[in-house]
Amino acid sequence: MLRKAIAAVFAILGLAAVPVSAEPQEEVAASDLKRLSIEELMQIEVTSASRRTERFSRAAAAITVITAEEIRRSGANSLPEALRLANPLHVARSTQGDYAISARGFNTTTANKMLVLIDGRSIYTPLFSGVFWDVQDVLLEDVERIEVIRGPGATLWGANAVNGIVNIITRRAEDTQDGLAIAGGGTEEKAFGAVRYGGRLGERGYYRTYGKYLERDALVTVTGQDARNPRDFGQGGFRTDLKTSDTDTLTLQGDAYTGQTRDPLRDLINLDGGNLLGRWSRHLADGSDLSLQVYWDRTHRHIFNLFEEHRDTVDLDFDRRIRLLESRHEVVWGFGYRHTRDRVGNSTVIGFLPDRRGQDLFSLFAQDEVRLLGDRLRVTVGAKLEHNDSTGLEVQPNIRAAWSPNDRRMLWGAVSRAVRTPTRFDEDLFFSTATGIPLFVGSRDFDSEELLAYELGYRVQLQTDLTLDVAAFYNVYDDLRSQEPPAAGGFPVTFGNNLEADTWGAEIRGNYQPFSWWRMYISYAYFDRDFRFDPESRDLTGGLGEGNDPQNRAMLRSNFDLPGGVELDGWLRYVDELPFPAVPSYLELDLRVGWRPIPALELSLVGQNLLDEAHAEFGPATPTRQEVERGFYGKVTWQF
Repeated sequence: MLRKAIAAVFAILGLAAVPVSAEPQEEVAASDLKRLSIEELMQIEVTSASRRTERFSRAAAAITVITAEEIRRSGANSLPEALRLANPLHVARSTQGDYAISARGFNTTTANKMLVLIDGRSIYTPLFSGVFWDVQDVLLEDVERIEVIRGPGATLWGANAVNGIVNIITRRAEDTQDGLAIAGGGTEEKAFGAVRYGGRLGERGYYRTYGKYLERDALVTVTGQDARNPRDFGQGGFRTDLKTSDTDTLTLQGDAYTGQTRDPLRDLINLDGGNLLGRWSRHLADGSDLSLQVYWDRTHRHIFNLFEEHRDTVDLDFDRRIRLLESRHEVVWGFGYRHTRDRVGNSTVIGFLPDRRGQDLFSLFAQDEVRLLGDRLRVTVGAKLEHNDSTGLEVQPNIRAAWSPNDRRMLWGAVSRAVRTPTRFDEDLFFSTATGIPLFVGSRDFDSEELLAYELGYRVQLQTDLTLDVAAFYNVYDDLRSQEPPAAGGFPVTFGNNLEADTWGAEIRGNYQPFSWWRMYISYAYFDRDFRFDPESRDLTGGLGEGNDPQNRAMLRSNFDLPGGVELDGWLRYVDELPFPAVPSYLELDLRVGWRPIPALELSLVGQNLLDEAHAEFGPATPTRQEVERGFYGKVTWQF
């Protein structure tokens, strides 16, 4: 397999030697798909690191920006697959719809230490403080960028932004005018399609509506058998942006979805839900701004003969940014309130007691960035106060500093505290045998998990066509979830807070554009950890149930623009073995060929996971463990 991979790399990179008689025709690339130069990429504006707009090159955090162009040329056809573009994220597919996704360790299919946002709407579930990835979908052609923050962001974004933040930001309605139609299908991506249309609302408003559908083939088991879990999913939505005055903008957007996955054990998993979000923003002449956002989110999940959940969430957030003392101080402050209520359908095997519960979260935050030495030194200090129903008041402070001797170099460091607050899983779970004998139970004495994080990073533009971004971290965790059997042994096992851990690692990313028609991306991530228990703990698991993470990950991507509007893209990725449950390492290659015969039409052919017929990415080493297969699909995109 290694020889095949090396040959494939040389096949991709060898195309650099092919003479290119002319630059790609200007009319081939539509304006909204224009590739940014390396220098322009450094000037992309991001918001997740400091909850305000700033240049990527000046963000004092470990941040990766996935652009719309990168998503388009990757061949990714779903949001979790697009997140693989951020190599520091460990993205592992477990079943047809389930993914394990996390930053800096503790990865499981119920990973609970990363906050995920779509246009400012939090999509983590209070059921287990993670994300149901099988219902998180957007029209990828509408994504402007995805900002991935590695490391805690709790000072600005609150509890559960412990190991990282993923912020998916879609385009304004003004930038998605007229029509778009997409159709495709293949071996694994059996059939998919989408339609979007945008127009104007009066003189100062814009709108778009969309609908999409997909059908995916079942995965296979390690024995080569069909896993019998095909999936279909449909989603639609809208967005309107209205400029009500020279300083004020009003946004209203929403989505609704429905889908199902076949399950060989439980017949069907039915999914449906929707959301509605409103945001008012005001930008003032002195550079300050404010915003008020309110959203409602409803989810419903029914796993036949096992579990059902109805959940409604209402969230309000207010942000204010002001500049003081001749702009030497930039202060961001705000407050928020969230109410979530669920109704659970329990079974004899798994339940949450009580079967109905409402939870409230109140928050207040403030952060001040001080600019010193002619803006070469920036020091940021802030804290967030949150009150939840389980543990009361939580304080999450942060201090970071950035030194920029010039516009091309920046050294930064940070010390932060973050917590993961208790969930229904920690407090209310009742898991038993089919005859009702309890095996695992939650505890209302469960406390928040704590993190004290130390980070150091360096970002440099070595040349106009070469950038390097390096980050290192050391994390100290306390009060992590442990599994405590009774003193006499046996069952039921109760969740406690007697596990501690140290984790450390480094992440490196480089962008290189030797010619206007060729760009390369290379990245590497290293991770290691050490678990230990409090003396009073009776946990016999060694903490292995809290995550299954590779020690090494590496990725190489190459994009070529060839004459006649042809694009050739390669994506090679390596993921080290997982320790427990053991999953072998794998090396895979994706290839994409795209062609624009006319500006409004794009044709592409994508091959995924080409180096093996199938490979496992996550899950226990049983005969029913599922594997991801080699696949091909074709796609047509038409703008009208």
